[in-house]
Amino acid sequence: MEMDIPQLTADLARANEALHREVAERRFAEDALRASESELRLTLDTLPAGIIVVSPETGIMDANKRLLGYLGYTLEILKQWTTTDMVHPDDFGGTLKYFRTFMTLDRESRFETRIRRFDGVYRWFQVRNNPLRDADGRILRWYGVLTDIDDQKKAELALRESEGQLRLAVNTTPGLIATFAPSGAAEDVNAQFLEYLGQTIEEFSNWPTNGTVHPADVEHHVEVLRGSFHSGRPIDTETRLRRFDGAYRWFQVRGLPAKDADGRIIRWYCLMIDIDDRKHAEQALAASERNLQVTVDAIPALAWSAHPDGAADFFNQHYLDYVGRSLDDLADWGWTSAVHPEDLQRLGAALEKARETGSSAECEARLCGADAKYRWFIFRASPLRDETGAVVRWYGINTDIEDRKRAEDELVKSEASLAHAQRVSSTGSFVWILATREITFFSEELYRIFEFDSSVPITVEQIATRVHPDDIPLLTTKLAEAQAGIVDHDYDVRLRMPDGRVKYLRTESRPDTQVDGQKIFVGTMQDITERRLAEEAVNELRTELAYVSRVSTLGAMTASIAHEVNQPLSGIITNASTGLRMLASNPPDIEGARETARRTIRDGNRAAEVVSKLRALFSKKSETTESVDLNEAVRDLLALTTIELRRGRVDLEVDLAPDLPKIVGDRVQLQQVVLNLLLNAADAVSEIEDRPRRVTLSTAMDEDGQVKLTVKDNGVGIDPESINRAFDAFYTTKPTGMGIGLSVSRSIIEHHRGRIWASRNADTGASFSFAIPQPAVQVVPTEPAGHTPQGAKASHEGSPNA
Repeated sequence: MEMDIPQLTADLARANEALHREVAERRFAEDALRASESELRLTLDTLPAGIIVVSPETGIMDANKRLLGYLGYTLEILKQWTTTDMVHPDDFGGTLKYFRTFMTLDRESRFETRIRRFDGVYRWFQVRNNPLRDADGRILRWYGVLTDIDDQKKAELALRESEGQLRLAVNTTPGLIATFAPSGAAEDVNAQFLEYLGQTIEEFSNWPTNGTVHPADVEHHVEVLRGSFHSGRPIDTETRLRRFDGAYRWFQVRGLPAKDADGRIIRWYCLMIDIDDRKHAEQALAASERNLQVTVDAIPALAWSAHPDGAADFFNQHYLDYVGRSLDDLADWGWTSAVHPEDLQRLGAALEKARETGSSAECEARLCGADAKYRWFIFRASPLRDETGAVVRWYGINTDIEDRKRAEDELVKSEASLAHAQRVSSTGSFVWILATREITFFSEELYRIFEFDSSVPITVEQIATRVHPDDIPLLTTKLAEAQAGIVDHDYDVRLRMPDGRVKYLRTESRPDTQVDGQKIFVGTMQDITERRLAEEAVNELRTELAYVSRVSTLGAMTASIAHEVNQPLSGIITNASTGLRMLASNPPDIEGARETARRTIRDGNRAAEVVSKLRALFSKKSETTESVDLNEAVRDLLALTTIELRRGRVDLEVDLAPDLPKIVGDRVQLQQVVLNLLLNAADAVSEIEDRPRRVTLSTAMDEDGQVKLTVKDNGVGIDPESINRAFDAFYTTKPTGMGIGLSVSRSIIEHHRGRIWASRNADTGASFSFAIPQPAVQVVPTEPAGHTPQGAKASHEGSPNA
């Protein structure tokens, strides 16, 4: 093929220049599309070119490390490039003009200038800018690629000097080059093109029909080239070319016409740039965008975005499905029509305040669904800012809180009910933190009970000022037990109000652990003043009734009592007469008189002891709490009742268990119960004539570890109805009975935390038993008092741990 060498040299030089530009463009396109937005920074920093990001409003936003490293600048210095010597002085004016005007263009633009390296050397760079658009085609920012073309510039000079060097450069250029005649016929291709195709130039000449172009692209490609060959317009298209191994790869085909001095096209130079990786990157990006859309639509919340002025422009599918409307219906301010009218003003004020301050917004409002029902949502909006801090977009999420709102309403109702219940029951709750000794009242009722100001923090010391002075040791002990890790805290304490009034308080608490690991006690306090006063009144009534019962028993034992008293009195009289005779003898029997006087003293003491026991049993006095040996109490009682039983010809068998533990209670009241059971048993056998009249009194430990006493008779027995009603008040089977003995006995035993019952014997008669639990700790006897704190009782009721 013969060619005009100078013309060919010039044409190849231009082609080479275009080739280098296209190579740089290809690198930028391939690199820019290779990663997703989340990997953009890494991509920019690793690209083999300088990258800048330019905002249409604010100018340079960012640059990659390669560019900053080349310049030796920081990003802040680069933003002020017009005040530096970054651009060659000869190129500064043109560069500044280009920078100011390229953003007014609506397309890709390129510019060449010399840029100073960190060591002061200026090198040629091609600056190529591409816009990034949103879904509506608006330009969000520009991405610029600064490709070092200094070597290219020098190569252009070298190519002008030698055709051989030009051919070598063309053949070694990393791109596919072809030349065409004005008619479109293929003239020449570089070695790389032939190597890629695996064809000869002759084979390439038949490219429209030999499969060089992908069958799906050939028609369009032929149409584009014919149009350019006919009109002279530059060629710019994308197509797939078959490689020698049969694989098709995407190429960007760009062609420029070479014209003679008269403007006639004499040749076409075309550069094919491999963009297969870029196309795949674009496809991956498109897929990523689709996936992002799917992800946003799948978010279990109503997602939206808006312009800086608040006008909405995006709603995810979940939002659209919920309200049952289209994007056009909701765009701008149309979404407000779905907000409940009562909430719209409050929601609008919250969003307006966020726009004015640039801060995030949060507000609760009701949103109407497609079913015409409103549900509560929490609207949250956050701003997206540019590098200057200006808000460029708003993003929001509306989260359904309908269930939470209902739960809150139920909680409010529950708290109101709890408060009412606490007021009715005079009960309040509290939490005590052991480490800090901080105590918190969780109800107004506690403030009312203690008569504290609810606005003042509560402390243990403050509570101690209300505790009765006599109960301070009890409170101190219980607090120490809590610190020591004792689990249960149930005790009673008295409060003394500033005006002298006394309140009774029941405290129950249990240990727990907070989320932060702190040990706490959670409990309740109940004002039991009215209950305690009622209990004291009941105790006094029970004491009176017990006394009446004892007095009524006194009449039945008159003969036995007279015998017990008369016997020592008779002995005293006899001894006194004997002593007088001994003293009147001559000589007087002094030693005999002394012995007679000693017997007189003995009988006097015996009479005094009988009277003392009678006074203890039948005197009217308040209840006392002491440690009682039940066996000993029974023996003292038998001394008064044995004669009465013998008068009725009743054989009494006594079986007292050895080493019987002591119990806690009122000795006289317990003796009264035993006396009632003995006399009832004696009455039960009084009419028996066909067998001996026998009553058995025994003590023992039952299977529950309680002290048990049983009185068993062999009388006529008791019918089932009487067993069930025997302990009812005013119920009796005796013709002259009052029906209060067993009722009083049950009251006494239950007051001692025990139980009393009756049962029919297997043979004849009946058995009456009672059982009383043992104390858990040693008991200190207490004298009768009108206001004994329950805490003192707790020490003998088996609950030392409060």
